[in-house]
Parts: sequence; structure tokens; C-alpha cells
Amino acid sequence: MRLQTDGHWFIDDKGNRILLRGVNLGGSSKVPIGGETHCPANYGRDVSFIGRPFPLSEADEHFSRLKHWGFNLLRFLTTWEAIEHSGPNEFDKGYLNYLEKIIEIAGEYGFYVFIDPHQDVWSRATGGDGAPHWIFDKLDMDLSRFDKSEAALTMQGNFPENYPPMSWTSNYNRFVTATMFTLFFGGRKFAPNLIIEDENVQDYLQQHYFSSLTQVALQLSSMEHVIGFGTMNEPSNGYIGYRNITDLPELPIPGKFFSPFEAMQAAYGRTLEIKVYGIKWSGIGEIKRDILNPEGISIWKDPDSAIWINENVWKPNEKGDEVLHPNHFAILGQEFFKDYLRPFAIKFTGLIREIIPDSLIFLEGTPSANTIHWENSDAKGVVNASHWYDGLTLFTKKFQLWVNVDIETKRPVFFPWGIKRMFRRQLNKRIENSQQIHGGIPTLIGEFGVPFDLDNKKSYHSGDFSKQAKALNVYYEIMEDLLLHTAIWNYTSDNTNEWGDNWNLEDLSIFSRDQQLEKNDINSGGRAVSAFCRPYPIKTQGYPIKLKFHKKTFVFHYIAEGTGISEIFIPSLHFPNYAVQIENGNILEKKDSILKIKGSSGIVKLKITKI
Repeated sequence: MRLQTDGHWFIDDKGNRILLRGVNLGGSSKVPIGGETHCPANYGRDVSFIGRPFPLSEADEHFSRLKHWGFNLLRFLTTWEAIEHSGPNEFDKGYLNYLEKIIEIAGEYGFYVFIDPHQDVWSRATGGDGAPHWIFDKLDMDLSRFDKSEAALTMQGNFPENYPPMSWTSNYNRFVTATMFTLFFGGRKFAPNLIIEDENVQDYLQQHYFSSLTQVALQLSSMEHVIGFGTMNEPSNGYIGYRNITDLPELPIPGKFFSPFEAMQAAYGRTLEIKVYGIKWSGIGEIKRDILNPEGISIWKDPDSAIWINENVWKPNEKGDEVLHPNHFAILGQEFFKDYLRPFAIKFTGLIREIIPDSLIFLEGTPSANTIHWENSDAKGVVNASHWYDGLTLFTKKFQLWVNVDIETKRPVFFPWGIKRMFRRQLNKRIENSQQIHGGIPTLIGEFGVPFDLDNKKSYHSGDFSKQAKALNVYYEIMEDLLLHTAIWNYTSDNTNEWGDNWNLEDLSIFSRDQQLEKNDINSGGRAVSAFCRPYPIKTQGYPIKLKFHKKTFVFHYIAEGTGISEIFIPSLHFPNYAVQIENGNILEKKDSILKIKGSSGIVKLKITKI
């Protein structure tokens, strides 16, 4: 039996409550073999993702390492492009067979798996990953012009002169990404005249997305350790919800910053002066002005194909382009998740469950909101899989506990106690969101992590990852106190110090070949291992109520229930030898980093101390 949900918890076939301690696998799965973003771009239909996250020949090495570190869950990345890159309804059977085999091996190592249909800012041609590129042909867009027109920003087209760290996120505000998400989730409403092969663009795009993911479900349907599917990684609302297309976005992002109308003009071939935002200690704000699309290049193969002109949103004019309907994308009385993302997720859920009836569904909101909406009448067996990052550390690649910025108030926060309190409040909001759905559903932080190239890659020269370990310890301690399920971002098998996770200069992998100095040491290659290889209850005979690990002491309390046993992961890295104190319970076995205990009635109190 696949895991099921019970309030905040996952339960197995014996009724034990399972705490999921997971890792994302893996960072370079966003790109095809040879498609790393520091390499020349290949947006053709002949790419291959066979070997992502690693070749079958390396599976035992990587799975045994992850198991040794105590993880019991893999958030397994795939992409729409990986499945349907060759053309409409041309599914890569070789990749699907590889996927089946690699996930089958993961099950042999005892991992739970859920499939993450990953995307970032729509596709590789728009600076991220996800959708196949033949879609742009259907819309008469020339993807070779995206970078020069600044309708998208890719590493391949801009590194190193014009590609600062985390600048890929600026694609949320750029024309192609924003337009594609608007069409994907709201094409019927906002582009009713855009028809592809006798279907509205929204139906056409979603149908192909669904068809690709159902191919994966069919391939994996017999594997009970595959507990479920995510609907889509970090979906975006695009332009949906803008009250006025001449206004700047509400969420500031470092880089060139412009309104939807300015993005539409630039994509059409206009040259404009716009604002540039950067990170200040007081928050994110304007730092200078710059030119958008200086060469005046249009992305349209035929100017008559310009979508938002055809939908009567604006019109070009020699004396000055004219906005006709500034509120075209307004959704007064509606909400993006409830009225646009949720119908997509409901349909996705139904299609997956036609194939795997007991599949769990992992829901995510937009990166800016990170909240989900689900009605009582909607399907059960869903999980709030929202993400959480320490944003200032992520964007600046510097970690300290004396000053930070609250992304909600845009105000600075000072001192360790204030910053930790802010982190806790942000994470607790995700739990509160979950508690409003079906009387309470599990909350799994589907992504969090720390850049390992902090301070200009200082750790790669010194070999000292203590600062990253300090950051991760802060994050884990708060999440453990909140009894959250987690999946750290990420494990990239082919990570290097030079190119990181092989995608857009990100370097958050907890493993790198460049740190692997001792091939026979299973921990070698790990970065800040002491921070994420932590003791925790894998399964609990009852209800966990307290979890705390700090340095040489681990404390776990739970309310005993039923006749099962509890299994605790006690890593030898922290506890080569240890003493056990237990109230209302008995030790059954200590073997291979697993402590098995059985509780009697009432609250069982376990304390592990290093000796």
C-alpha cells in the first residue's frame, strides 16, 4: 500500500506515522545530456534526458550514499521536455524506460518517491527549464530572437557579461515566460482568439502536458514506493491578476524591471528606457535606469501573430503605442490559485488517479505567494508541498544572522532571535494554510537549501563548509520544531565547483565530485554533511509531539498508539557511541544506524546522548 495521509502525517500500511526527510534529485535533471547552461544552447527536438539524474551504472553509488545520510524520500525531477521533446505526442520511450528502471532501483534502497514535473520560468529557451520548444513554433515565435529582444534572459545568451547570480528569476517579468503562463492557465479567458489545431491555446497546452505526465504514471503504476505526483513545480500566474498592464509588478526582482505593457512593446521590437532593480540592505529597489531591447528586435516571425495585439489589449502606433484595455488581465473577485491553478490541478489529479487510484497529489502555489487553495469538495489525499528559502542568502550568496529582509514587509530584520522568529513565522504560515484544507493535510517543504558557493566560492578554496552547515542547522532546527516534512534542494551527481548544478550558476547541491577526495569514503563529496545527516523518527508508533536535535543530544517524544514499533535514524556521524534514556518504552534493537523502540501507554520520551 502506498503511503496515505492522516492529518499532518503520512501513514504506512501498519498505521505508523511517517516523517518524510527527503532530497531533490537532481539539479541537472532540468537540462538534457550536453544541455548544461554553460554550453552552447541546443533547443532542438533531438535532445535526450536519458541519464538524468545519473547513469544507471552510478545508481548504487548515489542511492547508497543518500540512504547512508538518512534520507527516506526522493522528490524526483522530470520535465515535460524530457518526455515530449521530439514533437506533439512523440513520447521518448527510451527515456520513460530509463525513468522506470532508475526509480525501480530507488525502491530497492527503500526510498519513497514522488514525481516532480519540474519547470522554472517555463522552458530552457526562456532561461529556465520545463516545456518543449516546438510549442513556440505553434505560436509563430522565433526563439532565436528571445535573448536579443530581451523577451527572455538565458545564461547561454548572456554569460558572462550580462548574467549576475539568480538573474534567471527576472524571466518571470519578461514577455515570453509571462505570456506562456497566461496562456497555459488562462488562455480561454484572456486569449479566446488564439486557436491551435482547432483548440484554444489553453486546452492545447494543458492536454499535451497532461498526456506527457500520464505516460510517466503508466510507466510507474505498479511501483508502490512511488507515492504520488506533484502537479507542477513553482507555477506562475504570468499576467493573470494584473489590474493595469502599465503598472510595475508587485514583487520586485533584481534585474531589469518593467511593466507588462513595456514587455509587450519590447517583444514587438520597441526600444525602451526602464528601471533596474537590485538588492539593498533596506530591501530590493531601483538602482539605475537602462535600455530594454536596444536593437529593436521582434520575436514574432510575422508581426500579425503578436498575441496581445490580436486580443485587442494594445495596438502599435507610430506616434506612440496605445493601451486599449489596461485591465485586460484583471481578475477582480477571483484568485489565481482558486480559479485558474486549481481547475488545472483538479483535472491533473483525476487523470493521474485513473491510472494510480491511491496516488497522493503534491500541490504548490506560486513562488511569490507559496499558499494553496483547495475546497472541501475537492479530492482528498493531497499535500501542501510549498517551498521556502532564506531569500537574502539565496540572492546575495552571503549568510549571516545579524540582518535580513522580510520578504512580506520588505523591511530589514535584525539579530539572530529576530531572524529566526521571521523564518519560523514564514514556515508556520504554510502549516496554517494546510490546516484549513480537509481538516488538516501534511505540509512538506518541497524545496529549501543554501548556496554552497557562498562568499565568492570561499569554501572551495578552504574546504570549510561550516557557514553552510550553520545556515542549514538553523533551517532544520526550526522545521524540526514544527514537525515539518522536508526535501532539501538538492543532490546533483555531476556538480562541479566551476559550474555548480550545471544550471544557471546555481550551486546548492549537497554533493560534488570536486569535494570527493576519498572514493572509498561514502561521505566524501558531501558538503556540510553534519547539518543534513540528522537523527529523526523514520516511523512512529503513534503521534510525534516533540523533535529536537542540537549538537550532542537528540530528543523525541510521541504519544504511543497501537502495537507497532518506532524506528529512529541515529547517524554514526553524530553518534558513533550513544546512551539511551527512555520513559514509557523499551529498546528492541540497535543496528545499522536504526534504533527500534516500542512504547507503552501515554507519552514516550526518548533522549539520545553522545558518549
